[in-house]
Amino acid sequence: MSSPSPGKRRMDTDVIKLERKYDVTFLGGLHEFVVKFKGPSGTPYEGGVWKVRVDLPEKYPFKSPSIGFVNRIFHPNIDEGSGTVCLDVINQSWTSLYDLSNIFEAFLPQLLSYPNPVDPLNGDAAALYLHKRDDYDKKIKEYVNRYATEEALLEHEKKNGVLGNGSVEESSDSEESTLSDFSENETETMEL
Repeated sequence: MSSPSPGKRRMDTDVIKLERKYDVTFLGGLHEFVVKFKGPSGTPYEGGVWKVRVDLPEKYPFKSPSIGFVNRIFHPNIDEGSGTVCLDVINQSWTSLYDLSNIFEAFLPQLLSYPNPVDPLNGDAAALYLHKRDDYDKKIKEYVNRYATEEALLEHEKKNGVLGNGSVEESSDSEESTLSDFSENETETMEL
């Protein structure tokens, strides 16, 4: 009987370590799961809770995981419709020295605390951040109250399962768009 490869052992270890600190829902084995992530203290995201999809590539930890927000979030570097994240420090700097905990304990809290409006995926959020900071903070809090509460997560799961099952109309407001699930054919999750 052969022993698991070093990459497989590392994947197992990192996922177990993540499970000790976070609520993790597995979708297709240890390589595909959703992590419940809470907004960082001292930010407009405080009190919010998001589900973040994680897909581990076969060559993890030497190749970065892909991540994306499942429920809506208002942020210059996160695409509102798909949940795709633009985070240069991970996109270009991932090494096998990082593990999954780094994403949820450092990288995402840092991104939410200090957005980069110069390289946006959400132009509206970037413009508000740069020119009307009070309106930006207010919009984030509106999104937290509408999409990032435990009740909102439960309602979304009741309607669509853990990740949804296609496009779902979130609102009849003209400014609100539809929310897509994270199927590989419809959205591209972030390569960390």
